[in-house]
Amino acid sequence: MAANSKLLKRPLYVFDLPPELLTTLQLKKAFSTEEPSLLEEKKQAPNPPLENDELTTKTGTSCLLCSASFSNVLEQRQHVKSDWHGYNLKQKLGGRSPVTEHEFEKLIEDLDESISGSESSESDSNDDHKGSTLVSLLKKQARIAHAGSKDDGNVRKKKRGSGKPPLIWLSSPLLPPNTFLGVYRALLTDSELDGEPDIPAIIRHKQLKPVPSKLLSTNPSTGTPLTSTTSGPQFFLCMIGGGHFAGMIVSLAPKMHKKAGGEEERQAVVIAHKTFHRYTTRRKQGGSQSSNDSAKGAAHSAGASIRRYNEAALETDIRALLAEWRSLIEKSELVCVRATGSSNRRILFGPYDDQVLRLNDPRNRSFPFNTRRATQAELMRAFVELTRMKVSHVDEAALAAAAAHEAERHASSTTTQTVPSKPLPPKISKEEEEALLHTSQLQALIRRSKVPGTLSYLSTNNLSPDFTFFPSTTKANYHAPTPLHLAASINSHAVVLALLTKVGANPTSLNGEGNPPFDLAGDRSTRDAFRIARSELGEERWDWDNSAHCPPPLSKAAAEKRGERERIEAEKEEAERRKVEADRLKRESLLAEESSKGKGKEKKKGPGGLVGVVDKTGAEKRELESRGLTPELKAKLERERRARAAEERLRRMA
Repeated sequence: MAANSKLLKRPLYVFDLPPELLTTLQLKKAFSTEEPSLLEEKKQAPNPPLENDELTTKTGTSCLLCSASFSNVLEQRQHVKSDWHGYNLKQKLGGRSPVTEHEFEKLIEDLDESISGSESSESDSNDDHKGSTLVSLLKKQARIAHAGSKDDGNVRKKKRGSGKPPLIWLSSPLLPPNTFLGVYRALLTDSELDGEPDIPAIIRHKQLKPVPSKLLSTNPSTGTPLTSTTSGPQFFLCMIGGGHFAGMIVSLAPKMHKKAGGEEERQAVVIAHKTFHRYTTRRKQGGSQSSNDSAKGAAHSAGASIRRYNEAALETDIRALLAEWRSLIEKSELVCVRATGSSNRRILFGPYDDQVLRLNDPRNRSFPFNTRRATQAELMRAFVELTRMKVSHVDEAALAAAAAHEAERHASSTTTQTVPSKPLPPKISKEEEEALLHTSQLQALIRRSKVPGTLSYLSTNNLSPDFTFFPSTTKANYHAPTPLHLAASINSHAVVLALLTKVGANPTSLNGEGNPPFDLAGDRSTRDAFRIARSELGEERWDWDNSAHCPPPLSKAAAEKRGERERIEAEKEEAERRKVEADRLKRESLLAEESSKGKGKEKKKGPGGLVGVVDKTGAEKRELESRGLTPELKAKLERERRARAAEERLRRMA
């Protein structure tokens, strides 16, 4: 245990690992959320019988992707977890058509490779499904497609690391239990990642011996080691963004440096480094000036001109530096670049004459972690982060137990808790759909008292004047099932009269409550419409008294005469009310004048009068005037009053 803790006491450098750890490194096996014993038990155990009838009844569940239907929800869930469904998902994501179950079984039969985990050493995104038929089938088809593209002569750029995790995890028996070491995939070249790479062997081959600091000669002007004294592999790293650029070439062979206490420390050997900064970003707005010009047009301010000049100067400086470092960059194993924005990428990758960096270079890498502003310190931090092994502590047994417990709890909840499915609403027929349309249109016209529109809609669609609204189960249609009921309930006397006299609506029809339309009328004008219709249609047309509950008939002329008489009486009452109100206002004005005159006389009597008003003193008047003022305003008012008094005294003396 002491040796294990000693290995992890200091940071582990990928290119200079301890020999005892290096010889025992092996690729971490694909993690499974269930232990093998649990998996074997699940394969051998038969499916438990379903006790609930609701789970065994057909619920109409299906899979639209695979065009398959199932008798219950449990079968549908098992299908979603199957390789057939997963393969069809991959087909759909790739823009291809799904396959049937028979076609999928034929593909599995034609599979000419072992499905028992022969590819478990590959570090792929699908390694979590070790031994899966789907993984093997997809890998086989990917290799066939890749070989076919080569045979056709269509050379395509390989998309490195697509869908793969950035870290490759390794294990060793020398490490503590549940402890793993991670290496960034970006450190490996494309040729090393092709096929089924042996990652531990590749890491052993990449080991470098540290270089003593005495053997390195430095440049006295810059302090960096001379290129003639550095040998071995090296990386080129650069970052650009927001007017900042930082570039650095680092040797992978570390330098051993002794501390003050005599302990040796490993340090990175920087062969060359350079930083630039230009004012190219608009303050408080962000974005480069060229991006703003292309989006909104060229600005003519002084700041915009300065930023344009600085962008051109920064581009010239960076390309000149890259040309100066051409030989060092060409010898670098990897080129790690972070360029934000199209303008920054254009500065580095051109195209321009004699460009150094190219987009199709297989050495190109991006930083697989977040980075900050482009500085030399940030480049060094990124290099250390990239080349340092990551240590992870994962208790796989606990994770597997938790996953098994969660699966057991989910299985128990699905078998014990049954939620009854809601019945689907019945599908309406074509006749019911037409009735629903006529109901909405007629109700809208009647509620707006559109008499011509209502009559025209009934005649155009050949509808009966006693058309029953659909559906009749709603509260509104139960109370007013016909157009006449609805017009009477909203007191639309014009629509009531037109329905009765022009289209022959039935006034004796009853609603769900057993009431005829007349009983729903709420004002006299609507009730008079029924009486006028009775007068015009005659007594023989309907049973007005018993079934329609309609009062005696009333002719239209009599109704108009009564209305005129009521209007005249209302005008007389209004005139009398106005006259009384005018007399009252006149009396009140006379009384107000007399009271004001009486108060003036009482004031003239002076303080000797019994009923006279006592005049206020000067102090009281001054206090009343200054009420509500601030002390400063009160002092100012007092000064003005004294000044006026002094002027009055001087005037009298003169």
